[in-house]
Amino acid sequence: MTSTDTASHFTHPDRNLAMELVRATEAAAIRATPWIGRGDKNAADGAAVDAMRKFLGTVNFDGVIVIGEGEKDHAPMLFNGEHVGNGRGPAVDIAVDPIDGTSLTAAGRQNALSVIAVSDRGSMLDASSVFRMNKIVTGPAGHGVVDLSQSIGENIRALAKALGKPVSEIRVAVLDRPRHEELIEEIRAAGAGTRLLLDGDVAGGINAARYESRIDMCVGIGGSPEGVITAAAIKALGGFMQGMLAPSDDEERAKGIAAGLKMDTILSADDLVQGDNTFFVATGVTDGGLVEGVRRKGPIIRTESIVLRSKSGTARRVIADHLAEKWLEPDQL
Repeated sequence: MTSTDTASHFTHPDRNLAMELVRATEAAAIRATPWIGRGDKNAADGAAVDAMRKFLGTVNFDGVIVIGEGEKDHAPMLFNGEHVGNGRGPAVDIAVDPIDGTSLTAAGRQNALSVIAVSDRGSMLDASSVFRMNKIVTGPAGHGVVDLSQSIGENIRALAKALGKPVSEIRVAVLDRPRHEELIEEIRAAGAGTRLLLDGDVAGGINAARYESRIDMCVGIGGSPEGVITAAAIKALGGFMQGMLAPSDDEERAKGIAAGLKMDTILSADDLVQGDNTFFVATGVTDGGLVEGVRRKGPIIRTESIVLRSKSGTARRVIADHLAEKWLEPDQL
């Protein structure tokens, strides 16, 4: 290998990185499992964070967490700006959510995931200063058809036409929150059906972009970090996504402007994550429409993960069996 080849090798994350990342999400999901349905979301999240952090420390990359568990003073593990990895590989931006759906996990509900997204260094939008983002996500048919500047009714009718199906068959996922009461009414008034999400809008967005999913669109205001993570996945699926930052008050708005963020501007998936070399990895914590949750099967623990890469346009499912004795205490076997 020439010096030029070596430099290139260490500039961008390559395909082998995906299997390293999935080990980290698998570990987080397995460690969170004992807390499913126990009513303690902080304990579940803490177990997942600790497991993910340990595995990320062994990966061959020089990673900086752009989207993590918060600021350093409030989250000693996987905080925004933290360096992870062994430093001997490509320089990358990382977005982590050890459990997307901590409340779902605590309640024993579906669709909780452990998630990591990775892209080239400097390519991920740091939207941490504005907590929420208004989003719209569809499959490939949404390109040039739907737009955040249009009403939800216009978008539903346009997407239905592009998909060649009646409006009555369109299904729209939206977080079940008081702030969305009017939006939900408008969706139903347009003639479409809703799929109300208790939590975890990353899974909702991905399902909207998957061709075999029964969800056609995901809309509404959710977390900005989750919006950036979703964009990394959407780029690998060829789907459509737009977002607009939604500060809760003037103080947060001013904070976002000071951080260089664009307010009142529709952001594309490319604005959220630049380039064509994104990775997205998610492992199920609890069962859901995207992947199955962690399952104990006699002497093994089974996990299911989805691995997406935008450069190759591939989506892979990884089912792994882990010896329970390697993960559990003797009294748990």
